[in-house]
Amino acid sequence: MKYVTDWRTARLVDIENPAEDVRMLTFAVEGALPAFDPGSHTRIRVTIGGEPATRSYTVLPSPAGTLRIAVKLHENSRGGSRFLWSLSPGDQTQMTVPENRFALSWRAPSYLLIAGGIGVTPIYGMAQALAARGAEFRVLYAARSRSMLAFADEIRAIDGDRVEFYCQDEGRNIDFAAEFAKLGDTEELYICGPVGMLNAAKHAWEKAGRKPSRFRYEVFGDSGLFAEQPFRVEIPSKGAVIEVRSDQSMLDALMSAGIDMIYDCQRGECGLCAVTILETETPVDHRDVFFSEEEKQENRRMCACVSRIAGGRAVIDTGYRP
Repeated sequence: MKYVTDWRTARLVDIENPAEDVRMLTFAVEGALPAFDPGSHTRIRVTIGGEPATRSYTVLPSPAGTLRIAVKLHENSRGGSRFLWSLSPGDQTQMTVPENRFALSWRAPSYLLIAGGIGVTPIYGMAQALAARGAEFRVLYAARSRSMLAFADEIRAIDGDRVEFYCQDEGRNIDFAAEFAKLGDTEELYICGPVGMLNAAKHAWEKAGRKPSRFRYEVFGDSGLFAEQPFRVEIPSKGAVIEVRSDQSMLDALMSAGIDMIYDCQRGECGLCAVTILETETPVDHRDVFFSEEEKQENRRMCACVSRIAGGRAVIDTGYRP
């Protein structure tokens, strides 16, 4: 079960490679598209193992009548990125009209934007929008190597004096404590990247005594503390035992097995797909941004769309009674 969404036919019209493991896809979309702000997402229909599925991607600055996304080919892809990398110009699918759950507030005197890897996709649009309005901002962009800095030239072209790149293979990492110490009381942080980066930034932000409301973040759901492994889910209330593949989300596995689920965002943001954890043999890899750190430590619930367990077996209750 999910909310009604405005789906449009989309035809792939252009492919570019802004980094060695990133492909930018531009789709011509049927019908008039409303304007969308940086940080907006679109859902796209994909086919995984012969079955239909949906994935969510940040929408990049796009020409009129098009939606442009950047897709990182993940080593442990659940199938969405592999499908999108297989597309050729002229291929058709469906995409939704963009919606925004990671929007700029436009209330701060200046902004610090931090990106990690493919987390640059919303940060790129934000930097462009802030520059267009003459706002004060800085961008810190981290990746494993320079060849993985997607859109580096485009961001540098916006204002190179406000951008700093950090490449791990060059021994450079962002010093969150030092960067946050430079901020005034009313400045805001927008950060998107892997869960490890997000957790380190949140810890430094809290340690600095800064306001939680000024820390705005997004994490991509395929980024966890543990590598993807297959695991087994038991649901006593339904007498079901379900195997979850390493390239499959728990939500997809449950629905493929005929388990009724409520869900919406599939990014670990809305919490609608959360299940109750009754027992688990291995640690829970919480990859959502819905639950607080305290709730994650309790390990009582997890978002089935993005979170996993580190192999073995979990006993859960979906809580959904149709």
